[in-house]
Amino acid sequence: MNKTTQNMKDICIQLLNDRGVTIDDIIDIVYDLQKKYVPTLTRDVCGEAIDRVLGKREVQNAILTGIELDTLAEKNLLSEPLQSLISNDNPLYGIDEILVLSICNVYGSIGLTNFGYVDKVKPGIIGKLDAMGKATNKCHTFMDDIIGAVAAAAASSVAHNAEED
Repeated sequence: MNKTTQNMKDICIQLLNDRGVTIDDIIDIVYDLQKKYVPTLTRDVCGEAIDRVLGKREVQNAILTGIELDTLAEKNLLSEPLQSLISNDNPLYGIDEILVLSICNVYGSIGLTNFGYVDKVKPGIIGKLDAMGKATNKCHTFMDDIIGAVAAAAASSVAHNAEED
């Protein structure tokens, strides 16, 4: 991994932390997604998978873009009707899900099915972000999907690596 990619990964992790999400929050989701299929799974393995996902440039770009749009929406800095669509997390907007498909696809089609599941069930921090976005002046239209996609891709990475064992 080159220095620029490492710096971008660190920036993305800091942005996630600034928005209230830790790597441990994501580990919880990955572990829950894969523990049934990988009996020897550890939290460390889940953390390594998340690290691999966050090291991908397309993942970093999606994180940067989504968080920036959420932040701008919180500050009412987007033009209408985009401002209302994002700040209200309009269910027909769908661009939040489209943006993170690049993350889901990093480890193949299993990432898409994992994402569909976490997007529907909203486990752990994903549900908290979604609820906070609907109940406060915080905007998490992209953030909940970003976390779901990172967790889905990491779970896919765990599955791929478990198949090799």
